Amino acid sequence: MGRIEELDRAASAASGSTPDAAVEALALIDWLIAAIDADRSAGLFARWGASAAIDDSSGEELVSRPLFEALHDRAGLEAAWPVGNAGLLQTYGSLLSAGETRERWLGGRLAGGLGLDDAHFLPWQGPGTLLARATQAATVLLASGGEFSWYSLAAGRATRTVLSHEHGGSRALAYAVAPSPGMSPRPVALLPVAQAETIRSDLDEAAARLRWNAV
Repeated sequence: MGRIEELDRAASAASGSTPDAAVEALALIDWLIAAIDADRSAGLFARWGASAAIDDSSGEELVSRPLFEALHDRAGLEAAWPVGNAGLLQTYGSLLSAGETRERWLGGRLAGGLGLDDAHFLPWQGPGTLLARATQAATVLLASGGEFSWYSLAAGRATRTVLSHEHGGSRALAYAVAPSPGMSPRPVALLPVAQAETIRSDLDEAAARLRWNAV
């Protein structure tokens, strides 16, 4: 069975199931469990902010509630549905969903927008875990300031959005939100960007609200 088929099977088995069944489904993906365990030991989840497992524009679930709880339990994180750890949901949660959310890691647009090799984020190859590579990429982009960056306050908390320079027709976006007033922003989203002008216009008009599922 291929890696993508493994992810699909686990997501299907966990959907609408009991928490115990979701844990069992997740445990069948050895390489994914190993990655989460490694990230837990390295303390990488603490470097990310919080986000929702329900898309703030479509209202669709990123992962089912049983799978959400199984992921956080494995990562040693406390979470109350649908709000969880953004690093966990952005990476492994995305892999266990379908469509474009998963494709940010399996396809080459996000990596290309960061000036990296198209296969840089493939979770089952390369150095380190997917979360380790995503954390490094988000941190570097936020620190660099990219081509454009925005600072704002949303719900009394500092936010920062950075849009990368264009690389081969692709761009990437990193978004960070402070966990509470007075704290430094932490990454919440790392995304490929198709239309830079749309992003700029949206942020110029309504920067003072949380976005990209941040909470």
